[in-house]
Order: sequence, then structure tokens, then C-alpha cells
Amino acid sequence: MTSERMVELLQPYLAGEVLPTMCVEQLGRYLDLLLKWNARMNLTSVRDPEQIVARHFGESIFAARHIFREVALRSTLADVGSGAGFPGIPIAIVRPNVQVTLLEAHGKKATFLKEAIRSAGLTNASVFQGRAEASANQAEVVTLRAVEHFGAILPVSAGLVQPGGKLVLLVGLAQVDESKRVLGESWKLDEPVYFPGSTQRVLVIAQR
Repeated sequence: MTSERMVELLQPYLAGEVLPTMCVEQLGRYLDLLLKWNARMNLTSVRDPEQIVARHFGESIFAARHIFREVALRSTLADVGSGAGFPGIPIAIVRPNVQVTLLEAHGKKATFLKEAIRSAGLTNASVFQGRAEASANQAEVVTLRAVEHFGAILPVSAGLVQPGGKLVLLVGLAQVDESKRVLGESWKLDEPVYFPGSTQRVLVIAQR
């Protein structure tokens, strides 16, 4: 895929933000590696490169814009159940001052994530191979997207949020009520923000 086509596909998620050439190149290397690995192991059910860019990359970058409105903002982020690296790796690419930890229990997926970090040339991302419950480190922002057993991993993810931090959910609209029920009254959920072009996928930011 050309850099021009990638930028074109990402436009709805950027809202006028201009991606530096280096970021586009990093996303391109990440995409190439993802397609290569996805041919032999199931990292994502989405196989079409343009759909991967438009949905996976786009949603991740959209989340980055809402969480870290200033590109230069310094912060820490933990991406629980990172899988193929969404939203953690695209966020690390477009927000280089954010230190991103990708939490992944599955050994082969963790290996892919390490290779993706190396391939993209990221110095602000690392992999924690293990269950989220085993992580002793909290982060200012914790992200959760498309994980199995959502109701069980949600409170674990909430426990990784530093005091005053944010829990960021990239979920289906049907999971918003479940999130409110599981998190309880100690968490305040902002109004869901729909991802561009979607009537079901939303971004929800929660704080204690």
C-alpha cells in the first residue's frame, strides 16, 4: 500500500491532524509485518489491508487524538490484551512521548508484538508477556479493545489505572451498559463517542 493511500484511508480519523512522514512509514512497516504474520497465525480476522488501516489503525489513532489531545504530552499507557497491537502500537507511533506497555499473555502474539516494535523502530513501547493480573505496574491510561471475557478483564484493567488516570474502552455500543454495571458507581463514564463511519463502535473514557 502506498503512503498516500494509507493517509487517504486515515483522513476520517485524523480530523485535520497531519501525520508526520515518519509516522506513516512506521505504520506501513507495521502493516507489512502484520499481513505477513497474519497469513500463518490468527492475529486479526480482518484480512484486507485497506480494512485493517481504516478500522484498526484508524480507531487506534482516533483514540489517541481523544486521549492525548496534545502530540507532545508525556504519559504512560498500558494496552491490556494487546493481541495484534491495537490500539497500543498505533498510539505509540502517533504519540511518541507516551510510554506504551503492551500486555499480552499469548506467547506467539507477544513475540509478534516485540517484532512489530522492532520493525517500526519504536523506542517508547515494550511488551509485558503475561496476564494483566500479574502486572505490578500501573499507568496513567489503560486501554482495552476487543478482548475475550470482557466482563472479567474489565475490573482487572481498571485496577491498573493510576489514581487520577483514565480507563479507555474501544468497544461495541452494547458493551457500554455492561461496562457501567461492572465498574460500578466509583467510575464515571463519559458519553460514548462513535468512531467515524460506525453506528455500533464507540470510544468510552472512564475516570474514578
